[in-house]
Formats: sequence, structure tokens, C-alpha cells
Amino acid sequence: MGKPYANANTDDTLNTNAKRVCALSAEDKSLLLRFADSQLVERGLSQHTINAYNSDIRFFVSTFPLQGDITLLKVARSNVMHCLAQRVQEGTSSRSAARLLSALRRFYHWCLQENLMSEDPTALVRSPAIGRPLPTVLTESEVRLLLDTPDVSEDLGLRDRAMLEILYGCGLRISELIGLNMDQIRASQGVLRVWGKGDKERLLPMGDVAVDWLNKYIRESRPALLRGKQEACFLSARGSAMTRQAFWYRIRDHGVKAGIKTPLSPHVLRHAFATHLVNHDADLRVVQLLLGHSSLSTTQIYTHVASERLKTVHRSHHPRG
Repeated sequence: MGKPYANANTDDTLNTNAKRVCALSAEDKSLLLRFADSQLVERGLSQHTINAYNSDIRFFVSTFPLQGDITLLKVARSNVMHCLAQRVQEGTSSRSAARLLSALRRFYHWCLQENLMSEDPTALVRSPAIGRPLPTVLTESEVRLLLDTPDVSEDLGLRDRAMLEILYGCGLRISELIGLNMDQIRASQGVLRVWGKGDKERLLPMGDVAVDWLNKYIRESRPALLRGKQEACFLSARGSAMTRQAFWYRIRDHGVKAGIKTPLSPHVLRHAFATHLVNHDADLRVVQLLLGHSSLSTTQIYTHVASERLKTVHRSHHPRG
């Protein structure tokens, strides 16, 4: 198969690789098109995910030795190892390298299914270890500042206050919040009916404060924003359903006005919801149900967040910290 690159991290080699990314053989181009079609039609993957796979596989091709007639169907485990080593030498994260290996594994699994290969070159390659980062979490005082920031004397401000209260009070995903329709709200009973990942339905309790702000928005601001018939609960200034991008900008602006230094996104309030429940001794399985996590291990990260918060408080305030 020829010699691998002697100096994979030199500028000349990287420039050569960049040119070769686009220089796929006709055989490899055809193979990637077939793979992309199968993932789109048979597995229902998004175009964004398929494009990411395509990019990673093309990078793999760019690391093939210049000598020899290596193609995607004529590789060995050593080629995969060399590719991962080069990705690390370029200074990318272990998470990026792991994603690359995941793309190659999916591709070669498909090749085996299609009887294009008899052995999987990724089979014995270990994935790079990835440390799981703790989510960014607001303190309870920061959440109060954020909730109090929208100008509720304006229709859009009242809408934002209601959205923030529901987001924090129920721990919704942003897709669940903006997808909330009027028939999913049972304000008199204090519950919401939402569909999460995998189209799984769950009933979520709303606190009294969240119910009050939601009712006030529905009674006062929503009629002013409404343009014709619209099932969505939360409306834009044009009368259409709010988008995730629009609310992302709104929550970011409110965070700046509140003087919160932590970069904000809707998911930060979901993290705050879970962490604050754990801080107040909520049962972890109850938190799991409220968040709609399929696995308790996903929810357990919030116990680590709470522990880190305790350590920070101890270091800041204890004389021996």
C-alpha cells in the first residue's frame, strides 16, 4: 500500500491534503453518492448529518498515501489509525476525532451490508476518550434577573416573559416550546401536553407563577399578535409561530440587558431547571421523567453539576477553601 506520510503535520502536507480532498476517484465519488442515498432514503438521516459524514469521509481519503492505488474499498486498519492521528496532530479535539471515526464506522458497516467488502477496517479501532463537559447553568438569582427583564407592558415583552417562565418552569426543549399549540395547554389543571424526542408524549406540571404569566399572555398579548387562524401558542410580531432562531436572539438580548455574563440559549434554562431541582433534593427519576430522558444516565450529569457548584461555593466562602 506504500509508505504513509512521513511528516503529516507539515504545512506542505496539509496543503496537499486540502487539494486531494476534492480529487476523489470516480469510483469513490460513485460510492459516496450511493452511501448518501442509502442514508437519506433507508435511514431517514437529515441532509446536515449526511453532509457531515461526507466531509469526514473525504478527509479520510485526503490522508491516503500518495503512492499506490488506495481507494475507499482498499484500505486497512493502519489507514484509519493514520487518519485519526493526523486529525489529532492538526489540533482538533478528541470529540472531532471520535465523530470522524463514527462516520467511517457507519460507512464501512454499510459497505459490509452491500457486500462491497469482507472486512471492516474500523472494527478494532478504539474511539478517542471524550470527557463529558458539564452544562452551563445559571444560578437561581440569575434566573430571577432574566425572568424580570422583559418589558411586560408591551405585547412582545409579555410574550417573552411567558415563554421564559414556561421554559424554566417546565424544563422544555426549545422545539417543544415553540411547537406548543393551544390545545396542548390545560391551564386550569396546571399541565402541558408535549411531544419530545422520538415523538414521545409526556404531561408536565406548571407552577402557579408560570400559569399566571401564561394566562396573562393568552388573555392580553396573543389576541393583539394574532393574524387570522393560528394554532401556535407563542406568536411572532407578524402573527406566525415563533421560530427557534427568533427566540434565541430574544433570550440572548434579555441576558445582556440583565447583565448576565454567561452566554445564554434556551437550553441553558432547561439545564437550570434540572440542576435547581436536584439542588433542592428532587428525586433523580422524577427529573428524568420531567426532562423526557430515555436513560437515567443522561439525567445523572445534573448531580455532577450540583456537586461542582457546591465545590465552588466551598472554595469561595470557606476559610480553608
